[in-house]
Amino acid sequence: MANEKSNFQLVTNGILNENPIFRLVLSMCPAVGISTTMMNGLMLGIAVLFVQVFSSVTISLFKNVIHPRIRIPTYTLAIATWVTVIDLVLAAYLPEAYAQMGIFVKLIVAFAIITMRLEMFACKESVNDSFWDGIGMGLGFMCGMMAIGFVRELLGLGTLMGFDILGFKPLLFFVLPCAGFFVVGLMMAFFNYIEIAYKKTKQA
Repeated sequence: MANEKSNFQLVTNGILNENPIFRLVLSMCPAVGISTTMMNGLMLGIAVLFVQVFSSVTISLFKNVIHPRIRIPTYTLAIATWVTVIDLVLAAYLPEAYAQMGIFVKLIVAFAIITMRLEMFACKESVNDSFWDGIGMGLGFMCGMMAIGFVRELLGLGTLMGFDILGFKPLLFFVLPCAGFFVVGLMMAFFNYIEIAYKKTKQA
């Protein structure tokens, strides 16, 4: 029972307490560049989730034989291997989605959130814990991307997941790259406010 609770905590930690976008402010390039729609956020989120989980498990499995001096190149090699796998799968089975975000899939190799998590967690913890931590961080990134995509797609295009909701395009500004920073900043402020308010009510 304690192990199940630990697994649950690892997942919720990545989604809430250490959300890669809203809490750790990592991998902001895709958060701004690709999150113009919910579908883009979902697809890239799935790719990052896959790479995060399998990279964490790989490093955790081989952590005892990785020399400290080459740990960062080893992380990069592990990440690049799994990025190649998901890149080929998307190109083969989802060519339309891949055409829109192909360059960002390749850039997952350089995403700070994945390398940071391998260094801070996977190289020190068990395979089980690394697996669930990877799930949490991957889901946290996916939820963040979809939340940003929700706001930008609805306000910029008047659609959600490609379906026309409003019947018109309210503010095209929201699909521009600069709007990504604007939306991320507002959402970070909102979540910080919620956290502060929650702590105050808990202390009262």
